[in-house]
Amino acid sequence: NIKLFTSIKGLCSNSSKQKLILMSLPHNVIDKCIDELILYLNKDDIIADLGNSFFLDTRKRFQKVHENHFHFLGIGVSGGPNGAKEGPSIMAGGSKTAWKKIKNIFIDISAKKDNVPACGFFGNPGNGHLVKMVHNGIEYAIMQLIAEVYDLLKRGYGVEDAKIQQLFEKWNNSELASFLVEITAGILKKEDEVTGKGILLNYISDAAKAKGTGKWTSQNAMDIQAPIPSINAAVEMRDISKYKEERVEASKQLKWDDVSETSEEEIFAALTDAFYFGMITIYAQGLAQLTIASKEYDYGLNLEEVAKIWRGGCIIRAACLEDFRQAYSKSPELPNLLLDETIGKTLVEKQAAARNVVKAFIDKGIPSSVFSSTVSYFDSYRSEILPTNLIQAQRDFFGAHKYERNDQEGIFHTEWN
Repeated sequence: NIKLFTSIKGLCSNSSKQKLILMSLPHNVIDKCIDELILYLNKDDIIADLGNSFFLDTRKRFQKVHENHFHFLGIGVSGGPNGAKEGPSIMAGGSKTAWKKIKNIFIDISAKKDNVPACGFFGNPGNGHLVKMVHNGIEYAIMQLIAEVYDLLKRGYGVEDAKIQQLFEKWNNSELASFLVEITAGILKKEDEVTGKGILLNYISDAAKAKGTGKWTSQNAMDIQAPIPSINAAVEMRDISKYKEERVEASKQLKWDDVSETSEEEIFAALTDAFYFGMITIYAQGLAQLTIASKEYDYGLNLEEVAKIWRGGCIIRAACLEDFRQAYSKSPELPNLLLDETIGKTLVEKQAAARNVVKAFIDKGIPSSVFSSTVSYFDSYRSEILPTNLIQAQRDFFGAHKYERNDQEGIFHTEWN
């Protein structure tokens, strides 16, 4: 009983009195579609945006639709084609009235983890797309972390593709189990059907594409002063990948001789703990951004619910998310996963491996933007004292911006000359 229409007017005039309009479109055409829909909808009809929209735009759209006496939902959906077949992760926000009417549709189609639907309503307009945006930022960083492991082993140590594939296969049957690790193991054994020589990966361009959600995550983090260096580094690596001609020229001029003393066996021994350290630290940054954003915008996000939803269907689903859910269940106001006693203790135990792997990257001359940033973030967050006191002094010196003292209350300025 499916009918197809070639215009919004035709769709609306031939559908039921009470309508639910689902839009899954590029973010730059959403407003145009809403403006046209408003002309033909009836009071209390529901519009749901299932695309990757910037959450602050979703808030504006909610207000516009609400003023015209319709309901609006911004719904983040993650899972790709596989999620379409087997169930995605669904992150909704907007009209509570509308969600109550239609939530069973989304609960039914969502992925299930331990019989729990990967579907949640996060309240305020924009909340669903905010959670999805940060999800995508974490996705960027973990993808880059995996790519750096691959690069270190292949270019740095000359490890054969099959052996790298076996490592990811092994990881996916351990505490590192995740969708991105799983598909990486699959990618590394897919033969190239065009040449019949080796795996397809070796013939794919290294100029990476992006749709913008990672960039939005970084931009919003800057706005609310949420430190997410690993996500920022992942966005920047996609940017630098596009300068292929310049990189080719630079590779001829900017030489480095390998000075690494770490053997292939030592690297393999350290990589498992190092990757776990990096992955957990990336999640911690993204979830901390959601915590800060929730306070900044008074959104009231439930981080336990976020971790629960991400366990199934979405691109960043991983075994460790159940640990995060438990951490937020125990401490709902936890500002950062690094402060959870169990998670923090595990990272302390695995940090030596992460440091040794970063040294190997540097010695081999292999870029490690995300790997290095995870260690730097960890060290910054655990530093009781940072050298930013010097920055405060510099600002006061050249701009009379004033500073605070650590031994008494007040705002001070010094005539440094």
